[in-house]
Amino acid sequence: MGFEQSVKAEAPAPIARNRHVLVTSLGITQIIAWGSSYYLPAVLAAPIAKETGWSLASVVAGLSCGLLLAGLVSPITGRLIQRHGGRPVLAAGSLLLAAAHSLLATATAYPLYLVAWLLMGLGMSSSLYDAGFATLGRLYGGSARGAITNLTLFGGFASTVCWPLSAFLVEHGGWRIACLSYAAIHLAICLPLHLWVIPPPPPTAPAPVKGKSKEASATGRTRARFILLASILTLAAMIASTLSVHLLTLLQLRGVGLAAAVGLGALVGPSQVGARVAELLIGRNRHHPIWTMLASVSLLAAGIWLLLASRAFIALALILYGAGNGIHTIARGALPLVLFDPQQYAVLMGKLATPSLIIQAAAPSIGAMLLGMGGGNLVLTTLALAATLNVGFSICLLAAVRR
Repeated sequence: MGFEQSVKAEAPAPIARNRHVLVTSLGITQIIAWGSSYYLPAVLAAPIAKETGWSLASVVAGLSCGLLLAGLVSPITGRLIQRHGGRPVLAAGSLLLAAAHSLLATATAYPLYLVAWLLMGLGMSSSLYDAGFATLGRLYGGSARGAITNLTLFGGFASTVCWPLSAFLVEHGGWRIACLSYAAIHLAICLPLHLWVIPPPPPTAPAPVKGKSKEASATGRTRARFILLASILTLAAMIASTLSVHLLTLLQLRGVGLAAAVGLGALVGPSQVGARVAELLIGRNRHHPIWTMLASVSLLAAGIWLLLASRAFIALALILYGAGNGIHTIARGALPLVLFDPQQYAVLMGKLATPSLIIQAAAPSIGAMLLGMGGGNLVLTTLALAATLNVGFSICLLAAVRR
């Protein structure tokens, strides 16, 4: 098969549910899961700090603890989806997120608050993109690329939907009522969708028997590709996590007023969704997803370097960054399908998620430290160099795929 051709999908066992119904249902649960976990502190952190007297940094640290635990247990989540399919794992994720929100709503002591976020981390590991991608990969094998792309379109609206909802709930009932409301939403919407819509997985095909020399050679190539891909995903996660927390601060340090910074920051979300729509329309299965990955890291690098170099093109810089970040999510889900054995996709996604989630937990604190040491220029220079390194890693991966 030529490099430019997509890998033909193996024919999975018949699946009872319509693919569009499944992706739409998972998309709805992705919006709720992302909006009620990863994006929750953006709205609730300040009210929680004000009522409890805990520092804002201590409140936000709960998310870091949750992401750290999510990263550590992701390989287990991947193995469970590989063995049992996505239905029980995603359903358990809904129950864990509901329990976490219930505990958050009743937490009056800081240790109990952190325990709630650890529960949230377990729920995030079995509810967010990696679990969703693994579920689709387990069901559809090599033909899951289109479904994964469609799923990312839904996820891109998580903050758009849930930030206003969270703000409304806080304004009319307080942050504890907001948490209880999210617990009810997970039980009333996400849990039934996961239980009723996700079909059982097809049986796993037996691995082909290979000669020892060929198997050793293939194992070496697979390991090199895995290390390169994990490095790319980890650096991209570090960049995205740092900017998601510090972007408004960085813009203000470059002389942009708060209101203008908020307006400019709002360009990132539509750029992400727009790039994903473009990939959906022009990508499909017509090009190898390594090109999507290379385009994503190149756009990320161009956006950050432009943000560092010029104050006149901040809007363009953020559009480029948002577009790169948007299609990176697609590449993260689609590329392992063609680089590795699709039958082991769920396990691989679990392993690939570990370093990315751990660095996401640590990146905001590292960014704050760099801000204190050298201001916004040091942070942007560090991110620009990391993005450039990621372009290099992607070119190395491209060369490995061509070989």
